[in-house]
Amino acid sequence: MVFKRLLGSLGVGGPTVDTVLTTGAAAPGGPLSGEVRLKGGNADFDIAHITLELVARVEAEHAEGEDEHVVAFERFTVGGGFRLAGGEQLDVPFTVMLPWETPVTELYGQGLGIVLGVRTELAVAGARDKGDLDPLVVGPLPVQEAILEAFGRLGFGFKSADLEYGRIGGTGQQLPFYQEIELSPSPQYAYAFKEIEVTFLATAGGMEVVLEADRRGGHDALTRFTVAHDGIHHQDWPELVDGWLRQLAEHHAVYAEGSAYGHGEPYAGHHGHHDDGHRSGPGLGTAVAVGAAGLAVGVVGGMVAAEVVDEVGDFFEGDDDDEGGDD
Repeated sequence: MVFKRLLGSLGVGGPTVDTVLTTGAAAPGGPLSGEVRLKGGNADFDIAHITLELVARVEAEHAEGEDEHVVAFERFTVGGGFRLAGGEQLDVPFTVMLPWETPVTELYGQGLGIVLGVRTELAVAGARDKGDLDPLVVGPLPVQEAILEAFGRLGFGFKSADLEYGRIGGTGQQLPFYQEIELSPSPQYAYAFKEIEVTFLATAGGMEVVLEADRRGGHDALTRFTVAHDGIHHQDWPELVDGWLRQLAEHHAVYAEGSAYGHGEPYAGHHGHHDDGHRSGPGLGTAVAVGAAGLAVGVVGGMVAAEVVDEVGDFFEGDDDDEGGDD
């Protein structure tokens, strides 16, 4: 999907910009490639810079309730400092590296309801215009996929996924928001949990896995582990994840500092977990049916056999005045 429009700040006769992504489904911490296609207008223009901006639809909570914002979370300058002649066509190729904490938008090719975009900003003759906006598709890292598949094999069902503005206390979180993947419990754990929320905070050296349980009885429990990117094929992930869940069920909040596979030490628990007073709930209007909970059918049958409401079209229309985050 490519969106093309006239450079609004220069009016009729200005250059146009059309950004095409060629990577397909990218990965957190991985490359994003494509090219910015420029077409000159009815005169020569000096192109000061071409900047790509990563944006996300994020939920923010406040005293009056909850609303949604477009948050910019990374910028890359991929060209500039040249004159574009009238009518000239010029392609500017680029490859940039996504942040490690970039949210996952799909699993096994099925959307999770997370909306990300790449916005192209063209600075021409002292004016800046956000001239092109394209959807960004991000698949999971191997270790993320292994953990989610383990939940599926343990009988957990996918409920929804959202992005929450704020920070998780005590973690190495870098972005101004975090992703929550909400799961319904398997029959084995239905006595203890109403739902489980999974957050991945990846880095080049490994990944923090934050699990928060909405426990029956009215109070939450939290665990946090560190896992490695390598050696995933030598790990029994269902057994490991089941161990995490048993600790949650027993309300033994743990934190595995520097451990490859999450052998825990005491952790502070739920209080102070979300610096913004977060409470979980379905995000972005995503409606996802719970699939095959309790059946050891794996992630395809157990987690993503679901109907997702597509909000990409709404996100890419009229968002310029609804932006938060840093430039």
